[in-house]
Amino acid sequence: MSKITVLGSGGWGIALAITAHSSKNEVTLWSPFESEVSMLKTQRANEKLLSGIKIPLDIDITDDLSCVEGSLITIIATPSTAVKSVAEKLSKYKDYGIVVNVAKGLEKGTLNRLSQVIEGVLPDARIVVLSGPSHAEEVAREIPTSLVAASKSIAAAQVVQDVMSHEFLRVYTSEDVVGVELGGALKNVIAICAGICDGLGLGDNTKAALITRGLAEMIRLGVCMGASEHTFAGLTGIGDLVVTCTSRHSRNNRFGNKVGSGVPIKQALEEVGTVEGYYATQMAYELGNKYNVELPIINECYGILYGGRTVDNVVSDLMLRPKHKE
Repeated sequence: MSKITVLGSGGWGIALAITAHSSKNEVTLWSPFESEVSMLKTQRANEKLLSGIKIPLDIDITDDLSCVEGSLITIIATPSTAVKSVAEKLSKYKDYGIVVNVAKGLEKGTLNRLSQVIEGVLPDARIVVLSGPSHAEEVAREIPTSLVAASKSIAAAQVVQDVMSHEFLRVYTSEDVVGVELGGALKNVIAICAGICDGLGLGDNTKAALITRGLAEMIRLGVCMGASEHTFAGLTGIGDLVVTCTSRHSRNNRFGNKVGSGVPIKQALEEVGTVEGYYATQMAYELGNKYNVELPIINECYGILYGGRTVDNVVSDLMLRPKHKE
């Protein structure tokens, strides 16, 4: 039995805590909010985020971050915007084990990947990125799911693979941290575009083209940034892209649907909650400019979310671009 600590008690944090518990580990779930800890201890559930899912009684729930001491693995399961602050809190401790990040995004301003953000705060930590097509709602219900543990240290990735794998969760390993992280961040942008297609009442043909050409943009940018093209053909590329673009569980897709239906962006954000792709769109746009990579779909999404463009002419603008080979 290994000690696993999950930092973040949102839907994904709870799902991972339950999964680690199912793999016969000693699990602690941490939240910085005393009121949330009190609610979770009393109700043993978060009905708003994971309806009908109970947190086992022997999963400890706390707001005391010293719980990380003695952990084999500490999982950061917060929104991408909170990863740095949580890593800074974690830096006050020493025996927190392998740091596993499951947030998907990039850092505003620096455009750094989240493992780079963590490494900047915890330079001596062994860092693993755990990513793939994995809605918390399904993982918590033990619906078969496959993920990828990526790290500069294949030994650290294998520890995560061994500890987290069980009958309903299959974990692969990878050394392509860049590709795995970029796949997780960029697919959220394309998922917003897929939602916009739904909101506009477009068809399956349109969405299939969007997903395919969106993947081409992800690959172009990823390869320029040092990723392996092969990674984007796997779980953290096309796998995560498809599930996020097509699933009712995807907040990015739901947000895009609202925008495509005419809901103002600010209102759509308030109604859906955390939308990682909203923030990733700006950073993907900036990365495209930085690396001089052609990203027509991402650029159109940026124009809608940040440039004041309406959705009315987006499709024709993309369809009537200069002709060239696939």
